[in-house]
Parts: sequence; C-alpha cells; structure tokens
Amino acid sequence: MIELLRSNDMVLLSWVEVYLRDAGIESVLLDQHISVVEGSIGAFNRRLMVLDEDEARARGLLAEADIDAYEPR
Repeated sequence: MIELLRSNDMVLLSWVEVYLRDAGIESVLLDQHISVVEGSIGAFNRRLMVLDEDEARARGLLAEADIDAYEPR
C-alpha cells in the first residue's frame, strides 16, 4: 500500500475517501483511532492509503481536485 494523503483534517480525509471510492479506488485510513491516545486534540495526522496499482490514478484525481498528495521524502 502507498500513502496518498496525510492530514489531521477529518473532513478532507472523509471527502477524499468518498471521492476515490466513487472513482472505483478503495482506500484505507490508518491512525484514525490515535485520537484516544492524543486526547482528541488533532495533533497527529491520519494516513490515507491506496493499493500500489491505484497510486497513479489516485494521485491524478487528487491533482484534478487541487489537493496536494503526500510525497515521501
């Protein structure tokens, strides 16, 4: 799996999940339960993952929607 998006904006992450699903791309949101540990302050980013074979298409969809995808360093 490839990390496509990293954010603590739950509205953005939810929107991207639905946007990708509507395009036929399944995604998985990791670290969504970290809020229990952090006290729900939104300090830690959640990671939206897609399958390796969906990466190029998913990045293209995010670019069309003017959303910056995560770029590993």
